[in-house]
Amino acid sequence: MTEQNTRPRPKGREAYRHFTAFATRWRDNDQYGHMNNAVYYELFDSAVNKFLIDSGILALAGDKTQFLVASSGCDYFTDVAYPSDVDVGLAVRRIGKSSVTYDVGLFLADADITAATGVFVHVNVATDDQRPLAIDAATRAKCAALMIEGE
Repeated sequence: MTEQNTRPRPKGREAYRHFTAFATRWRDNDQYGHMNNAVYYELFDSAVNKFLIDSGILALAGDKTQFLVASSGCDYFTDVAYPSDVDVGLAVRRIGKSSVTYDVGLFLADADITAATGVFVHVNVATDDQRPLAIDAATRAKCAALMIEGE
């Protein structure tokens, strides 16, 4: 029996369709001198929500629907620490009836491959009862613009 190599690998910038720049902060570092793993998730969440806001999908106040995180994960390849500028790349891997699965890549600003890659699954829910709702056609089209070719 041959064991398949399923070890995660860094990705290049070409794997992503949308980028958001962030500056790390002094408080992002942990006692080991690099960015704490929780900060990666904060940056992923911020990049996804900035895309939703900039695309007109998320208005924050008065929306009848909202996207909630159902699942997330991260693989780390290169240390990131303050002071560093980073870019977070987004691509859409899958659009379901009520969910969107994003591929997320965190790059040091001058790097061509990811320091970390992640997956971020959003589920569209009704704001009042948080039950899943089908994603409307306009939102689906805006998310589809970030779709990974061949997926």
